[in-house]
Order: sequence, then C-alpha cells, then structure tokens
Amino acid sequence: MEKSDWSKSIPLKEQFQIVKRMFYYAKPYKKQFFIAIFWGACLAVINVMLPKILQVFMDDYLTTKTATSQVILTFAALYFGVTLVKIVVWFLQMYLYQMATEKTVQNIRNQLFEKLHTLGMRYFDQTPAGSIVSRVTNDTETIKDFWGVYLTVLQGLFAIVSAFTAMFLLNRTIALWCLLFLPVLLVIVWYYQRFSSKVYRGMREKLSQLNTKLNESISGMSIIQQFRQEKRLQKEFNETNESYYRSRVAMVKTNALLLGPIINLLYTFSLAVVLGFFGYDALKEPVSVGVIYAFISYVQSFFNPMTNMMDNLSIFQDGMVSSGRVLRIMDNQELSPAQSEQAAETIQDAKIEFKDVSFSYDGEHNVLHHISFTANPGETVALVGHTGSGKSSIINVMMRFYEFYEGDILIDGKSIKNYPITELRQKMGLVLQDSFLFYGNIKNNIRLMNPLISDAAIEDAARFVQADTFINQLPNDYESKVIERGASYSSGQKQLISFARTIVTDPKILVLDEATANIDTETETLIQEGLKKMRKGRTTIAIAHRLSTIRDANLILVLDHGEIVERGSHDELIDLGGIYYDMYRLQNSEES
Repeated sequence: MEKSDWSKSIPLKEQFQIVKRMFYYAKPYKKQFFIAIFWGACLAVINVMLPKILQVFMDDYLTTKTATSQVILTFAALYFGVTLVKIVVWFLQMYLYQMATEKTVQNIRNQLFEKLHTLGMRYFDQTPAGSIVSRVTNDTETIKDFWGVYLTVLQGLFAIVSAFTAMFLLNRTIALWCLLFLPVLLVIVWYYQRFSSKVYRGMREKLSQLNTKLNESISGMSIIQQFRQEKRLQKEFNETNESYYRSRVAMVKTNALLLGPIINLLYTFSLAVVLGFFGYDALKEPVSVGVIYAFISYVQSFFNPMTNMMDNLSIFQDGMVSSGRVLRIMDNQELSPAQSEQAAETIQDAKIEFKDVSFSYDGEHNVLHHISFTANPGETVALVGHTGSGKSSIINVMMRFYEFYEGDILIDGKSIKNYPITELRQKMGLVLQDSFLFYGNIKNNIRLMNPLISDAAIEDAARFVQADTFINQLPNDYESKVIERGASYSSGQKQLISFARTIVTDPKILVLDEATANIDTETETLIQEGLKKMRKGRTTIAIAHRLSTIRDANLILVLDHGEIVERGSHDELIDLGGIYYDMYRLQNSEES
C-alpha cells in the first residue's frame, strides 16, 4: 500500500522553509522576543559567575585557611544576591518569551480560521471535519510548544558558549578535549531529526484520523444507535486508536534511545576526561580544588543544555509536522469563487438569467450541461428532478459556492461576477433543507449576531413567516434556549426559524433548497403559508421535493442528468404527459 505523504520524513530544505515561514507569524511580536533573548544571554553570564564566586572563595580563603566570619558572610551575601538577580532575569526571560509565544499562536489560529472561511466548498467536500478541527486545535497547540524549542536552543547556545569560554580561560587543553564531543553530538542530532520526522508525521496523521472518527461518531450518534452500529464503530475506533498507539510507541522508543541516554553518556565520558587530566596534573603539582569544582560545574553547564536541546528535538519534530499541516491549509488554493476586480454592481430588479451554463465539481465530469432559463423579477422558477439530476448544483453555482467556467449567470443583465460577494449575500436569501441552528437562543439565531437587526425587526420577521405562533408559546419566547443544532425543536419549528432568519434581511432573491422536504404535519400549514408570503414580490429559485408546493410556479424546470428535459408551467407539463406528469401522478398516489 502506498504511504501517505505524512508518513514520510521531512527533508532538511523543507524544514528550513517551514521554520522561515512560521517566523512570519511572530513578526508583530519580535520586540518582545528580542528582549526575552537579551535576558537569556544575561542569564547565561550569571550562570558562569556563580561557580566563579565559589572558586575564588575556596581557593583564596578556604584552602589557605584565611576565611573569617566577615569573608564568609560577604561571599554568602554575594552568592545570594547574584542568585536573586538570576531569578529576576529568568522570570523576565520566561514571561516575555511565553507571552510573545501565546500571541504568536493566537495570531496563527486566527489566520488559520480566517483562511478556512475563504476556502471553497470543494475543500470541505474532500476534507473530513475532524481533520480540520485537529489542525485548528491540536496542531496550533503543538506549535506553542514548538516555539518554546527556540528559546531552549538559544539558552543552550548561550550556556554552551559561556561555559566553554569559562573552561577555556581556566584550562584551554581540557576545554578543547571536551569540545571534541560536539561533532559526535551533531551526528546524533542529524540522525535523530532524519528518522524522527517520519515517526512524527505518521503519528500526526493517525491523530487526525482519530479525530475524524470521533467527530463522525458524535455527529451521527442518532443514526449509529438507530441502526445498532455501535459495535462496528467501536471496532473501527479501536483499530484507529491502536494504530495511533503504535505510532506513539515508535516515538517513545526513538526518544528513549537517542535523547537523554546519549547525552548522559557523552557527559560521563567528558567528566572522565576532565578528572583524568586533572588527576594527571596532580601527580606533578597540586591542583586547586576551586578550579576542579568550577571546571566540573562548567562541564555540567556545557552538557546540560545539550540534554535539554536533545529532549526538545522531539517537540521540534512534532511542531515541524504540525506547522507543515497548518501551512498546507494556508497554501490551499481551493478558494471561494472570486468576483471581478471591478465588481461594484448592485441588485435592483433581481432578474436572473442562466445562459448556457455547464459545471463540474472535479473539472472533468460535468454535472450541468448547457443550462439556460430566465427568472423575471417577482417570478418563481422551480427545479424538479430525481436525486443527482443537478438541482442543487444550479443553486451552488448561483450562490457562488462553486466556480463555473462555461456560460454565464446574469442578474439584471450583468454577470454575477460583477457583483461584490457582500451584495450577493445581502440580496440573496437561502433556506436549506436541513435547518441549522446555533447554540444560544431563538433571537440570536434569527439575528445571527447582526447588530443592525433590531428586536422589533426579529419579531416582525417571525410574525411574517408564522414562526411567532409557536415562539410566543415558549416560556421565554424569543429568549428561549437553543441547544446543539436545535435538537429541542421539531424540524418544522427549526425551518420556520430559518425562514425568519432569511426574511429579516429582506432579500430580493429567495433560494429554497427543498425547504419543505423534512417538515412535520403539525407545522406544514404554517410552512406553506410562510413560503407563500416570502415568495411574494421576490424572485425565487426553488428546488421542489413536494410537487404540490410549486403548482403556482411561473416556470418549472425538469432536470435529468444535468440537463433540462422539460420546461413550462404546472398545467403545461401535466398536459405534456412526460417525466413531470409521471412524478406528479406517483406522488399523488403515495399521498392518497
């Protein structure tokens, strides 16, 4: 089986490009980062000063037995004072860097969320919702730790340079011998990043699949329970979870072998070299105890940062993969259809014309073939046909959810591409078959957080579409709570709220995508009356499931495999005795 791109290692060149691009998001906060880095350099100098203080105290006073109470207190106060300064500097460094990191990740998450809203519907058709959620939440959170790696690396470099400088000043020969361990470390780092990047990419892919399974199960819980699919879904989830677990185990094995243990081994070797050299020198002449203590402290300061940096390599690789996944969304060119650069037209009469429009979702296989029709101002054009006939595709291209490349759609005699997208959204009202309600209350679901819509306008809209009939019977009327997806309301009640949401913006064009398909008999009369009032004075394009609801349509288009095969009024199509006649007769026989 072919491996996914995310299970392969990341080349060094690609890693460099990812790091370079991620720095762009930190640019607004570079001042805070630079100040934090400055305090990091100060911290490295302070860490070198502390062993030096103890060295002077031991060599000049303890070994010579000249230490007095005043000297002891002076050195204690000096050591304590420098330690306090170290704590303050450490705090400033960590606080400033962490705050800048939080702002950077916030910036990334905001831009990522904004980018998602510019992507075309085709992207969401092809990408599981769980995968998108994983990138916006898990991956951006991992990037936060990823930024912490840079601080660790800078701290490590400052510590290594300062510790080596101090060692070199004490004994250049031993210092140079310790430096020989650095190439060995670099080889280990190179091998680790090459091998671990593949492990982490596979792990991230499995986590994304896990989120996708979880999201799918939660969204479809009612169907799962209704058709007793719990065991099958549990088995699939267990398999995905087991796969993710195995990828985590591979990561743990890699880190356990190549991180801390290797550095500790190198540190032990270097300590043996230091003690060996000092032991050899002690055979010829006395060696200062303070120098030995300071040198061992500096060796520890030299290797400890390496341990921290190696430990953070795992976080670095995890962050590199997460950054790559986020940037893949940022780079995605499956954008929403773009309007003309000079788009400035406004919709006046709302006359709609389809002129020889053909359309495909994949760029290869057309689902619409040479669609042409006209909807004059105030008229209703109904679209009917079997599943897959192209009804929703006509709505999708007219609403500019998808781009079309053959033919044109005109509004008031001008191409739809010459209207700003905000103008189209304001003047077109869409009611879908499945009414989506947001968590909150009825009032906010009608207003959709538009501050320009008053409470009076909300009540007028609800009254206009007959939604007030059930809203006023609720304990808190328009303040009544709406839970997840409006589960506490019937399908008819949710549809009436959707009607009110659409009509409150007073659109000139009304688009109904099988708006009466899922209504219950209790509110069917209200729905029909609401629709009739909504359509009056507006140009309406309606996908009809119940043919009885579009008998008064000015034009009915019958579609089959993306082509208009019949057109006319209800009576004309009945007299024709074709596909529409058969569909109408079949529905009437089922209802009777």
